Amino acid sequence: MSHAAIGYIGMLVLTVLILLRVPVAVALGLVGFFGYCALDGWSKASLALGGVPMELASAYGLSVVPLFMLMGALATTAGLSRDLFYGANVLFRQTRGALAMAAIAASAAFGAVCGSSVATAATPGRVSIPEMLKAGYSHQLAAGAVAEACHGRLIAGDA
Repeated sequence: MSHAAIGYIGMLVLTVLILLRVPVAVALGLVGFFGYCALDGWSKASLALGGVPMELASAYGLSVVPLFMLMGALATTAGLSRDLFYGANVLFRQTRGALAMAAIAASAAFGAVCGSSVATAATPGRVSIPEMLKAGYSHQLAAGAVAEACHGRLIAGDA
């Protein structure tokens, strides 16, 4: 059987599994494993099944995310993100959209201290989004202000 035929069969089986309400991760894993078996045999597929999950779980990029989230939780508990938001709000309070600008400024300041876009999105968002909702901002604008501050950090090169 050609590689293209195996690929088409795999896509068909994946679609059927998803329509049968099999979780997407399980469906992808099954189709990927059996597709690898069809291409390279059982021995290579079983070796990959044993080694790839450990390799992915021990990746540095995934191991630091929980630590940055812990740092964000500690900063929130200590009141750092609240103080940054209220300080930025004092700077912008005479302008229209002051809370949104304060949320962006607080996210930028926290991101400069923290260095992680994930923690920057989670931590100032806990303070600024509820304040903006209390002031009558829409959910979309409140979330968008915090998301845009983090998006700008990603474009600038922070990962």
